[in-house]
Amino acid sequence: MAQSVVLDPVDLRLLRLLQNDARTTYRDLAGRIGVAPSTCLDRVARLRRAGVILGHRLQLDPAKLGRGLQALLSVQVRPHRRELVGSFVDRVRALPEALTVFHLTGPDDYLVHVAVVDMADLQRLVMDEFTARREVARVETRLIFQQWDCGPILPPAQSG
Repeated sequence: MAQSVVLDPVDLRLLRLLQNDARTTYRDLAGRIGVAPSTCLDRVARLRRAGVILGHRLQLDPAKLGRGLQALLSVQVRPHRRELVGSFVDRVRALPEALTVFHLTGPDDYLVHVAVVDMADLQRLVMDEFTARREVARVETRLIFQQWDCGPILPPAQSG
């Protein structure tokens, strides 16, 4: 398990603002937090070095790219052995339809978030890329009607 990093109130405000808009300039961040721009720059650099900030991500709308249908695929792999995990995950991550893949506990081994063109494309994906594989024992499909982003994520409140 990763080691937690101690964050002060300035760090927390900085992280909250960056999670809401990662393109905010250091000058704007510094003004909103009440520190000098150089201090803001130093703090962001420290948070990157500590592994708190992992990077920046461009978020695209799958529907505007012709992939208007999203689904969650619950996948059970048999046998569920370590030597299959890496190759299965690599194969799923290489699919242009795959947005996210999770390795789970419980009856399903993986949860895969996909974006496809339509129902026929979803059926093709499930049949040709999942159930056609020898190690895939079961795939259960759930359509996504709507989704919302949550956050920002911050460390748990300190007691004491």
